[in-house]
Amino acid sequence: MLISPPNQLTLLRILLTPFFVVLLFSDDPVHKQIALAIFIFAAITDWYDGYVARRWGYITRWGKFLDPLADKVLTSAAFISFVTIGYADAWMVWVIVIRDFLVTGLRSYAEYKNKPIDTSKLAKTKTFVQLVVIYLFLTRYIVYSSPGLSQTFGSFFDVVAAPPSMFFLMFVATLLTAVTGIFYGITNWNILQEIFSRTNDGTTTDREQST
Repeated sequence: MLISPPNQLTLLRILLTPFFVVLLFSDDPVHKQIALAIFIFAAITDWYDGYVARRWGYITRWGKFLDPLADKVLTSAAFISFVTIGYADAWMVWVIVIRDFLVTGLRSYAEYKNKPIDTSKLAKTKTFVQLVVIYLFLTRYIVYSSPGLSQTFGSFFDVVAAPPSMFFLMFVATLLTAVTGIFYGITNWNILQEIFSRTNDGTTTDREQST
């Protein structure tokens, strides 16, 4: 089911990520605006591929693994870009990126072992805050990079997205990301132990059979 419609949309989201980054760092203000449009479009595909999968019964293990991975690739590219342009501290971004990929990997492995890990309300709040930060920072960067837009909307972002406010938002996003990562480990410790104990048992059995 690799080429099912939902998986095609998910793969498209991954393929759009490098175009988003390249256009974001272009010297042409129009290209930066296109980068924002690409990010928004990719975010829409995230919602739509889930709808299609549920509506038409295209839910597969491969899709469950690929969809969250595509999300993390896209959002991580945005956060790393913010470090490059000086909007975020590197340590915050690395906390977010490492935690998100680690939890995504654990959830995917748990899904593969038929031990799905539910998303908590706090984790959903974390995702919402991350998206608010991404959209706000992207819009600010594009507005200040476009003379016409900066004259119209610059004063708004001077207040809403001033450096202290940006640091605070990034800190909140980082804190929520770290805390939810710890909660994932604590609340699902029994599941994780069972998953990895089965893996170790299987490895031991294979070795015993081969000797």
